[in-house]
Amino acid sequence: MFRRCAVRLCSRSVAGIDVCSLAAEVVSGNRRAVSRGITYVESVKPEHRHAADELLQEVSRLTEKNRSSLGAFRVAVSGPPGAGKSCFIEELGTYLTNQGHRVAVLTIDPSSTISGGSLLGDKTRMDKLSFNKDAFVRPSPTRGCLGGVTEATYDALLLCEGAGFDVCIVETVGVGQSEVEARNMTDCFMLLLPPAGGDELQGIKKGIVEVADMVVITKSDGATEALAKKTASEYRKALQVIRPYQAMADWKPPVLRISSHTHKGIHELWETVKEHREHEKVKLLRKREEHRLSKLWECLRKEVIGRIETDMDVAEHVHKLEDGVGKGTTVPRLAARHIVDAWVSVIKGEKPTQ
Repeated sequence: MFRRCAVRLCSRSVAGIDVCSLAAEVVSGNRRAVSRGITYVESVKPEHRHAADELLQEVSRLTEKNRSSLGAFRVAVSGPPGAGKSCFIEELGTYLTNQGHRVAVLTIDPSSTISGGSLLGDKTRMDKLSFNKDAFVRPSPTRGCLGGVTEATYDALLLCEGAGFDVCIVETVGVGQSEVEARNMTDCFMLLLPPAGGDELQGIKKGIVEVADMVVITKSDGATEALAKKTASEYRKALQVIRPYQAMADWKPPVLRISSHTHKGIHELWETVKEHREHEKVKLLRKREEHRLSKLWECLRKEVIGRIETDMDVAEHVHKLEDGVGKGTTVPRLAARHIVDAWVSVIKGEKPTQ
């Protein structure tokens, strides 16, 4: 488990929120403080977003000694509905807390395209882990974000690490070609699959199998154990076809069988996760650096768009171009360039050209 730095005194308040006190509580491992911090990073209110920016920076400052190493295990768990992701995560989380780890689980639930709401039912499916003093479970809605995670998942991950959780598990929203962002922000990407065959096997997207660090066949017990063995065998063969050109030194994704009901295979699975982390250590450090840089440009794009949308000096120009795009007289990419040009002109103190 990585160690946290000693808390230095600071005093900073943003929109009535005592950022420094909250950061100190987060770093001390207070789960309520972590939950409150995640609420701020997920909020769309400008005052909360500003507070979240300062909070993340202060937590980073207080834990700066941990940056030279990988720190917490970051694990993504994906799979189709019915694969048993929540049961597996609760079983794995319980096993890890019994081993002395502190475990944070960030679950992603799909949002309604109409109301934007989400059931956030994952926490109720992990009731044992939710009440574990060494665990933290936080469900979040996607709010239309692709990649299997939410816009704030990475920031929530940083807060959990800052709070001393040395294993952070991200349960993605589902299974498909868009789960790449979940893989980018974690170190080990697990693909969970139920025992299946034939058309059910073909229904799993090839893209997600290509990026998986390990394939885990669930429900390998009782009446489904024989089918689980067959499914595992078929996926071992499939991986030889899908990923045949790997160098000898590259990590070769194993296919494992587990049972959340009988606890079978959980210990072996975690040993494989540790083996993967050690094998890929240099690559993972570089991967984290590259992901931080990609997040910079992602945040920059959102910040620029947000500034343009709220800048009253370019509002009239934007409305005219939106009208032209809506009527089909102006193509979107040209209108976008004109909007940015108008905003830059305003920044320079010039009048936007029509």
